[in-house]
Amino acid sequence: MPPKVYKGTFAAQTDVGRVRVSNEDRATVLTNSSGDVFLCVCDGMGGQNKGDFASSLAIDYLVDAFKNKRKTPLILTKYWLRKAIRSVNSLIYNQAYDNPVYKDMGTTCVAVYIQGDKMVVANLGDSRAYSFGIRGLRRLTSDQTYVDYLYRTGKISERERESSPERHVLMNALGIYPSCSMDIEVQPYEGEAILLCSDGLYNNVSEPEIRAVLLTDERADQKVSSLINEANANGGSDNVGIAYWEAIND
Repeated sequence: MPPKVYKGTFAAQTDVGRVRVSNEDRATVLTNSSGDVFLCVCDGMGGQNKGDFASSLAIDYLVDAFKNKRKTPLILTKYWLRKAIRSVNSLIYNQAYDNPVYKDMGTTCVAVYIQGDKMVVANLGDSRAYSFGIRGLRRLTSDQTYVDYLYRTGKISERERESSPERHVLMNALGIYPSCSMDIEVQPYEGEAILLCSDGLYNNVSEPEIRAVLLTDERADQKVSSLINEANANGGSDNVGIAYWEAIND
């Protein structure tokens, strides 16, 4: 019996927030004729429009790659996503190497590819992927930060992790080095809503608050707008990027 193909609604949106001058976040959700779903959020870094350029390069490349992707078995989809992200890394790194204006630019990247009853989850940096369903709001990724590494290895407590002034120091990102490593794995998919976001959301909106918005009867685009409004109401300390998919269960 072939795996179920889920239908759904989706939305992607970014916002500059209330503190930053420019918006370096990018977000997208795409579907194809096979019923596959691709979500991605990138949070650029480097300042002076470098982060904006890096995140735009990443999103534009991955969007084109998805549009040109042929139908493949799941194992090849994982290989495709890994290869595409590595190609983006080389693109950003080479642009920065060739043009001193873009020196030290980079971007986080979190992506989810839903194919039937499975999803491929890839992550570099501290943007996050969540699922929301009968098991509640569940994080699918781990932040690739120095403080999170200290927490996972038992060197600091959860309270110290949440309050550390170094909690935003990244250990991984796209475009910083000639080659990149990423967390990438296949997970089961059972029709849960999928939320990808930059740190501008979860640093300003708690997980219980995120859950409360996702529980409403609003449309997908309204939920995304509500989350951004909540982040800005709570200080808007950073850009916010959100990509959201909500399956319609028959």
